[in-house]
Amino acid sequence: MASVWIREAKAGDCGEILRLIRELAEFEKLSDQVKISEEALRADGFGENPFYHCLVAELPPAPGEQPSQGIGTKIIQKVAEVALDKGCSQFRLAVLDWNKKAMDLYKALGAQDLTAAEGWRAFRFEGEAMRTLAGR
Repeated sequence: MASVWIREAKAGDCGEILRLIRELAEFEKLSDQVKISEEALRADGFGENPFYHCLVAELPPAPGEQPSQGIGTKIIQKVAEVALDKGCSQFRLAVLDWNKKAMDLYKALGAQDLTAAEGWRAFRFEGEAMRTLAGR
């Protein structure tokens, strides 16, 4: 059975990263919210002061369908490892309220549901709201 290899993304991965962002947005029924381009991903993640860091999971090529390799769990484990190495005391994941499979995985791995436990809600500023707030 092939093993998953997780590594830091490279600028050359941005086309595939964008494809995965679009695929996730489609799954989440949020395709209309994908506004980033491959060029912006490259500039924002691989410049002198990156706005994000990204991990890539790879499987060696194999004929036929790939059975589940526990990739989600392995990526979350790697995020925990990177977070601890960088001195972080926590990391957070966002999930839509209907995505029970993801919520069950996070809970099984030891995550605390902050919505249930502490009543946290997520808020977002974008577009006109951002411009108004910034006085533009």
